[in-house]
Parts: sequence; C-alpha cells; structure tokens
Amino acid sequence: MAFSDLPDRVAAVRSRIEAAVRRGGHGQRVRLVAVTKTHGPDAVEAAWKAGIEDVGENRVQEALSKQEALQDSEATRGGIRWHLIGHVQTNKAKVLPNFSLVHSLDRDGLVDAADAVGVRTGSPVRALVQLNVAGEGTKGGYAPRDVAPLAERLRSCRGVVVCGVMTMAPLEAAEAELRRVFAGARDARAVFKRAGHPAEELSMGMSGDFEIALEEGATLVRLGTVLFGARS
Repeated sequence: MAFSDLPDRVAAVRSRIEAAVRRGGHGQRVRLVAVTKTHGPDAVEAAWKAGIEDVGENRVQEALSKQEALQDSEATRGGIRWHLIGHVQTNKAKVLPNFSLVHSLDRDGLVDAADAVGVRTGSPVRALVQLNVAGEGTKGGYAPRDVAPLAERLRSCRGVVVCGVMTMAPLEAAEAELRRVFAGARDARAVFKRAGHPAEELSMGMSGDFEIALEEGATLVRLGTVLFGARS
C-alpha cells in the first residue's frame, strides 16, 4: 500500500508542530498543508485518510489533473482544501477559483488578473501576498518596502481577499537568517491587518525549517518531504 507509514509520519509531525508553537509563545492555530507535487492522486487520498484536510500543489496543470482524477473520491466528498503554492502565470488566473487559497500573489500583474477573475465570477479569490524578505534574485514576491503601498492598493480590489502573507527562506540559511525572514513576514502581515485586510494567515516553513517558522508565528506550514519522503 502506497504511503502506508503516512499516519505515523503525520502524528510525529503534529507533535513537533505543537512543541514548536509552545516554544514560540504566539498561541496560533496551525494548519498542516501536505505538499503533493510530483506524487500521484493517491498521495492526496492518503493525506486525507491520515487526517490532513489541506493539500498544496505547485503547478496549476498538475493540480487540475489531480482534482479531476479525484472528483468522485472520499477526499473530495469530504471537502479537502486545495492550496496553490507555486508561481502562477497571469494567463492562468482564470483557474484560481479552483483553489481554497492561493499562496503566491507575487506581482502587480497577477493581482490585477486575480481581481478581474474574482469580480467576474462574483467569488473573490482568497490569496496570500508572497514576500521576498531575503531579497533573493531567484525568487518572486514583493519586497518589504512594497508592503504598505500594496496594502493600500489592494483595498480597492473587490475580487481579491488578502488572507495573509507567504514567504520562503533561503535554503540552508543559518537560524538567525531564518528568524529574520520569518519575523519580516510576520511584520508585513501586521501592515495588511492595519490596512483593514483579514490577514490572519502566515504561510511559511517547509520540511527543513518549519519548526523555526512556527516559533515565529506561522499558521500554515507546507510540508512534503517530511511526510512523503524524498522525491525521486
């Protein structure tokens, strides 16, 4: 049976999550997002059976294919929530309503496209603003200096609901740098909240750094390898 050890892995991860939240002292409610990219639909089904209600996909087409394959599944009938956590091309914004939460609102063009889709469908796109706190040239996202004007601009977007922010820390960064990046995202979320957005979510932390992210206040952790093993 595929992923037969997943329930045990999930239990171990949830224990680590609880311990990290206690250490951090923020008292936040945390949701575990199982990242199923490169795995088949069976990974989504296994996650659901292991008690995970949120799954994340990086690529739009891969996500849509899995959603179609699982349309009559126990997970879909139960209301599993799909998260889009990767880069989105502007011309694919029309599919954003297929997702409970889009983590990668990373540029003005996508903001405009998402807003238009939300207005046209009458169902605002629930999204997180992607931040590039570390200033990495290889990653997208807004710089911290852009947050305040963006928060004001988004107040006029009727087709987008800003639910919070997302960030990624540099791979293999030292603990001090991880904490700087995650704290920067937390500060940015506060800017959106002060501007009147319902920005409660803080999506940060992956398999290698999620415990530090939780100590810094993460409410959503995106975990793949620690749950499903290394990808081939």
